[in-house]
Amino acid sequence: MVITLLGTGGADGIPGLFSSDRVSEYAREHGGKDIRTRSAAVIDDVLKIDFGPDTWAQCHRFGIHPDEWQAVLLTHDDEDHLAVPEFQYALYPFVNRDHLPFTVYGNGHCLKKITDRFPDWPLDLVLTQSFHTFDFCDYRITPVAANHAPPQDAQNYLIERDGKTILYATDTGVWAERTWRFLEGVRVDLMVLECTEGIVPTPYNGHLDIEECLAVVSRLRHQGTVRDKTVIVTTHHAHMGDCTHGELEAKLHPLGIEVGYDGWNREV
Repeated sequence: MVITLLGTGGADGIPGLFSSDRVSEYAREHGGKDIRTRSAAVIDDVLKIDFGPDTWAQCHRFGIHPDEWQAVLLTHDDEDHLAVPEFQYALYPFVNRDHLPFTVYGNGHCLKKITDRFPDWPLDLVLTQSFHTFDFCDYRITPVAANHAPPQDAQNYLIERDGKTILYATDTGVWAERTWRFLEGVRVDLMVLECTEGIVPTPYNGHLDIEECLAVVSRLRHQGTVRDKTVIVTTHHAHMGDCTHGELEAKLHPLGIEVGYDGWNREV
């Protein structure tokens, strides 16, 4: 499998649209990896993870054609991950087509937002539930429960194909014990893990700062989910975390964790 991180920013990206903090101003001046659009990814150009407000720009930047997607996997219904109005551009009158070219998988909150906006449209929507595995084409996909945005069933995704496993874990918070217990029986070849709050912890428990991110990785190593050869890469960085890309690398690279950036990709 080949995974590409199309976006690695938090809710308002980096630089923050209306922010003039140090990290945002640095990104405006230096560009490159410090420019982060809202978090999203694609696997094998077949599975799209999340459908946020930067989808159009990401596709054009990285030469991706959405008609190649066969499924869109939604993690939760926050607007930086689910921009419902964008679905209309896949259908008539914007194109000569009366159905989506892909299946949309998501929790009940996600699907309700979509059907509320498009109640009469022929959309192929499938409800997902944490810890309930389903098969799609050659992929075996298991949503796992995140600790984020209750009461909805916010989900991270285990994606398996040809003996390889990717864990895509954005907006995780520190997992509840049921998720830890489930992951004890899993071996991961590549993990994408949020590090939203950087070096500025907040009282909100639905995101990770660097210390929490390291604690999650340590526990996963201890229980064998993550091994020496597992690729670990971060995503969902917020400018309010007060770290530039280079500063994140200085903190995380020595610990065997790569810092994700828009366009990062890897084959497993």
